[in-house]
Amino acid sequence: MPFAIQTYDKPNSASLRAEVRAVHIEYLKKHQHMLIAAGGLLNDDGSAGPGGILLVDTEDRAVAERFLADDPFTKAGLFEKTTVTRWRKAFFDGKCLL
Repeated sequence: MPFAIQTYDKPNSASLRAEVRAVHIEYLKKHQHMLIAAGGLLNDDGSAGPGGILLVDTEDRAVAERFLADDPFTKAGLFEKTTVTRWRKAFFDGKCLL
């Protein structure tokens, strides 16, 4: 069962997010074989929001936690809070998996 990683940025950290974003994207590209999905949260007006969500395809919590720890956003100290939670695919890619 995969893991859902939710990240929440520290207040007033938009400039840090922008500064590290390109390296973060390269990290995700390098590890895209592990990703079911990933993306930033947005405000209702479409502007950059307060964090992101990553769905990591691994059965091992330690692998998911290491993936998060090695993320350039984590290393830069962007996050105020993160969660790593097992996630069940119930509906995926237009299909019911139950």
